[in-house]
Amino acid sequence: MKMEALKHQGKRTDLTSCQVGTRLRADEELAKQTGESARTVQRFVRLNNLIPELLDLVDEKKMAFNPAVELSYMKPEEQKDFYEAMELAQTTPSLSQAQRLKKSSQEGTCTAELIESIMDEEKKNPLNRVVFDSNILQKYFPQKTSAREMEMQILQLLEQWSGMKA
Repeated sequence: MKMEALKHQGKRTDLTSCQVGTRLRADEELAKQTGESARTVQRFVRLNNLIPELLDLVDEKKMAFNPAVELSYMKPEEQKDFYEAMELAQTTPSLSQAQRLKKSSQEGTCTAELIESIMDEEKKNPLNRVVFDSNILQKYFPQKTSAREMEMQILQLLEQWSGMKA
């Protein structure tokens, strides 16, 4: 809404053409004020194309921003089908799922069945990983030890350690 207000501050946009350069870019002005990029501001504005139920999920931080932007390109009736499928699956979309849904919508192949099948997919759990910075581990290994070799050695040591605990 702030961007729309900035667009209509009495500045005449018909005085310059885009070839010469515009006098006011509301998204750029808002970006400066908020510390975001103009592209991010445009993506926030894009969320206004979501049906209210999906927009509420974004506002409540129950759906991630990037997948929500992708879903905003779907037709409202497809978004309603998506919302129902999401409720049934009790999960929110990954970015990959949202991108595939957007593409199918643009191609005209988006059906309730396709939406359900995409939302029923098993997603990888990125939180089910333990990651170490190789710089931290490097002091425990000879120079030029590969990450795979470090992983194998750590697993071997954990195996020994768990056997000693039992």
